[in-house]
Amino acid sequence: MSRGSMITGEVYMRRLGQFCEINNTDPIAITKMTEKEIANMLMDTVSLLESQGKAGSFIAGIVKSVKSWLTFNGISIKQKIKVKGVDSTPSLKDEKIPSQEELKKIFLSGDKKSRVASSLMAFSGIRPEVLGSYNGSDGLKIMDFPELEIKDNEVTFTKIPTMIIIRPELSKTRKRYFTFLGPEGCQYLKDHLEERMRKGEVLKPESPIITPVREKDRSKREHIRTINIGDMIRKAIRKSGLNQRPYVLRAYFDTQLMMAESKGLILRDFRQFFMGHTGDIEHRYTLNKGKLPENTIEEMRNSYQKSLKFLETENKGISESEMNKTIKELKTSMLILAGFSEEEIEKEKLLELSNEDLIKKIDEKRIKHLNNGNSQKVVSMRELKQYIEQGWEFVANINSREAIIKVPSR
Repeated sequence: MSRGSMITGEVYMRRLGQFCEINNTDPIAITKMTEKEIANMLMDTVSLLESQGKAGSFIAGIVKSVKSWLTFNGISIKQKIKVKGVDSTPSLKDEKIPSQEELKKIFLSGDKKSRVASSLMAFSGIRPEVLGSYNGSDGLKIMDFPELEIKDNEVTFTKIPTMIIIRPELSKTRKRYFTFLGPEGCQYLKDHLEERMRKGEVLKPESPIITPVREKDRSKREHIRTINIGDMIRKAIRKSGLNQRPYVLRAYFDTQLMMAESKGLILRDFRQFFMGHTGDIEHRYTLNKGKLPENTIEEMRNSYQKSLKFLETENKGISESEMNKTIKELKTSMLILAGFSEEEIEKEKLLELSNEDLIKKIDEKRIKHLNNGNSQKVVSMRELKQYIEQGWEFVANINSREAIIKVPSR
């Protein structure tokens, strides 16, 4: 089951174990059942977990792990096992992105090591597994900061915001990319590395940015494990009085840069690239074998620099009231573009809706406007491309001159 990702293999094994425990069976016994018996057992398990209020995504994960085990053993289950709310994540639905003031509390609640890990996620959009791999065999190293220099036990940066290279072996997409770290994050990193040197550590290009928390673990491996990164950051978050998951710091980076994007400070493609997502910039970077024109890199650095007031927590950051005002302006713009009037926005209190409900309202309005509530219409072949670009979906050709299209599925 772990032929591909080690993490996926272990998660699947754990979920298969849960399935066996629920049904008082074992993996080998499952492979000796008939297809009908297995399908019935899966459906009974789904019903039981749904009655216990388990999330659809959790239940679907268990079903998927069982099917993966069966496929590995040459067994195929043709019967479709339906799970309600497969995409639902109840525990994350109401998770609040921390404000800049709250993020500062998280930084101050941890030690220097925790502060560096937290700032790299919140200011650079780095995933926890980039800082330290699943088994601690690799992670972010000093050499991944090409503009960082160490001389006479002092850390300096030739450029700030400074570049961070994410090697393919650390990237989720297995493709190299880069991001940046601003002055506040650079100061945290400088403090952490200089403290390690004062304690006698000799730092080399291959030295890890984040080492294991416990000394006995440092004797086994140089890099911290992903799970320990999460534990370390979670401890600082709880100490600050908040209850979010460590991964919320990466969501903070995404959300804050969306705010900067709404102000015209940074391009969406740059934001996606910094987070390691696929997109136009990533495509060009890959095609050019990890190289972009110097002017493009500096444009990206400059955009990141302009966006720092939305990311950093020091005086250059923006206040929570200013942030709330920006969010309100962004929501209002989205609603007006969707066709709502200012009177409707105020009367229906649309600005008070959650992000999820707001998007639903916008989708409903957009679909209604597309064809006055009708789901299908006939258009000429000459008009077809224009309608498809507006969001309509192609259904079928009537003849060589006309086609049927429909409003997009919700």
